[in-house]
Amino acid sequence: MKKIYGSASEALDGLLHDGMFIAAGGFGLCGIPELLLQAIKEAGTKDLTFASNNAGVDEFGIGILLQTRQVKKMISSYVGENAEFMRQYLSGELELEFNPQGTLAERMRAGGCGIPGFYTRTGVGTQIAEGKEHKEFHGQTYIMEHGIFADLSIVKAWKADTTGNAIFRKTARNFNPPAAMCGKICVMEVEEIVEPGELDPDHIHLPGIYVHRLIQGEHEKRIEQRTTRQREEA
Repeated sequence: MKKIYGSASEALDGLLHDGMFIAAGGFGLCGIPELLLQAIKEAGTKDLTFASNNAGVDEFGIGILLQTRQVKKMISSYVGENAEFMRQYLSGELELEFNPQGTLAERMRAGGCGIPGFYTRTGVGTQIAEGKEHKEFHGQTYIMEHGIFADLSIVKAWKADTTGNAIFRKTARNFNPPAAMCGKICVMEVEEIVEPGELDPDHIHLPGIYVHRLIQGEHEKRIEQRTTRQREEA
């Protein structure tokens, strides 16, 4: 089975359609599938639902799809750092489903494991719990959360072999493994592709069985907020 494609647009060919549900890895601007997001923008696919921790910033990450009004709904944990995200949500232009970060990660992981739902105490007694099933376990109240089953997963890794076994670098691992697991099809972009056997099996973070298409590309490593101190006079 062919897994390696020449570009992001080639890897997404035949997978995109209006109204689809996409799970995206990344946290802030760390480990985001920027090449695949740019290809989705260029394809013009619209009415998208994204499950992602946040939406990047105004001109990078999922933020570029908010600017072009290609996103209908976000399932996210965080709105900050993106003025357009906030503006669209507060004006009623964008539907938003808030999830605590741990709950969102577990919903993705559950979907990847074929688990339709699970109970958690996180969110009990808050707006998060409104309209959800409540159940008592050992004298404590839990709420039901549903696993995420996406049409497509898009993620970014550091290295992968040609079969898709992947390693994520430090904090760029974040939501990428569970996001990769929960899609019917997973497309992954990486910085380097190596031959099978070159990666230590004990260091693999995501088995290639979850990865269907793979591209290698150059990536821009932006920083959301750069804080420095005033240089002292010599």
